[in-house]
Amino acid sequence: MNLRDKISTKKAKVSVIGMGYVGLPLAVELSKVGFQVKGIDIKEEKVDLVNSGKSDVADVQEEELSRLVKSGLLKATTEFAILKESDVVNICVPTPLSKTKDPDVSYILNAVKEIRKYLHPNQLVVLESTTYPGTTEELLLPILEETGLQAGRDFFLAFSPERIDPGNPVYKVKNTPRVVGGVTPKCTEVATLFYQQFIEKVFPVSSSKSAEMVKLLENTFRSVNIGLVNEVALMCDRLGIDVWEIIEAAATKPFGYMPFYPGPGLGGHCIPIDPHYLSWKLKALNYYARFIELAGDINSRMPYYVVEKVGEVLNGAERSIKGSHILVLGVAYKKDIGDIRESPALDVLKLLISKGAKVSYNDPYVPTLPLNGHSLQSEELEEDLLHQSDCVVIVTDHSSYNYEWIVKHSRLVVDTRNATRGIREEKVTKI
Repeated sequence: MNLRDKISTKKAKVSVIGMGYVGLPLAVELSKVGFQVKGIDIKEEKVDLVNSGKSDVADVQEEELSRLVKSGLLKATTEFAILKESDVVNICVPTPLSKTKDPDVSYILNAVKEIRKYLHPNQLVVLESTTYPGTTEELLLPILEETGLQAGRDFFLAFSPERIDPGNPVYKVKNTPRVVGGVTPKCTEVATLFYQQFIEKVFPVSSSKSAEMVKLLENTFRSVNIGLVNEVALMCDRLGIDVWEIIEAAATKPFGYMPFYPGPGLGGHCIPIDPHYLSWKLKALNYYARFIELAGDINSRMPYYVVEKVGEVLNGAERSIKGSHILVLGVAYKKDIGDIRESPALDVLKLLISKGAKVSYNDPYVPTLPLNGHSLQSEELEEDLLHQSDCVVIVTDHSSYNYEWIVKHSRLVVDTRNATRGIREEKVTKI
């Protein structure tokens, strides 16, 4: 049976490398439609967790994961040797930035070198990890073709960018359209067929490089527009105008405008990182991506602005940041999840500590927080905690927070998310 037939009949054996926020939901969705899936991860504790039916990914329900594991459709392992039996291999590994904001593709390279050991004819390899345009063709293809096998003839290689939005109640793996681009037309065709088995809509593009660029455009679009509205917030502060009123009014225009909202900075696995992949690549082509760099500069400065506002508020109460008890509400990077990757709350806390503040935090989704080599504990959100705090800083809003109650029992509030909208209190200061 050829690969196309195996895929269309769900008899293809699939391996997913990386059991994190991208790989585990993908493995679950593949198993749900009947594929036999092996999840590979270098961390034994992650493998043990999956095989016990436990999930550390918010978008994966333990009841469903446990059912799939018990059925035998999904199993995790640390052994890459299972790749020799795999018909399809998905790479879902981290692609962080170095301290100098250069792409770190070491996880991708390590995964591809393992795949090379077991690469065989009639096999599909798909990279899902976000990276710079050209990675699949320039890095993965030469390594895999060292085996003597040729892409598009003996095996198939493609890129399909993940589109995971942690905590999104509407759009999950199945109903989020997928973009697919192969290194050859046949590679695109086979990869498209594969994703059509479990994704409602698949959009093929002309090449893997195009698919890589699509992902970067999506997140650069958000980064630049958030940077714009953050700068507008700074302008409105100087002008004495309520930026939230301006955005609400502008959003009434039914065409030519899409509302974005200011905040304490960027967070998460994509928006603060992905645009820098594109910027880095273009520097090698002697092109300076000005919008990306400017947006990154503005967004990275927002935690400093938040701390400045805290200082102003405390000064108005004849206090200083140094020695003040400051409570930070919400340290996850977005609403109603426990993900702290690149969260601007971390920078806000570090800056407050550096200025001598006595900080504490509450986040119902983050019980412990590693910070400056120490581990902070989420404080119980009670009246006494609010009364004892000289200032409450709302960095991330959560559905479980009762903001009227919080404001009522707080001395001063700095709100970075407009969470207290509709609450008219002189003690509330919004960025």
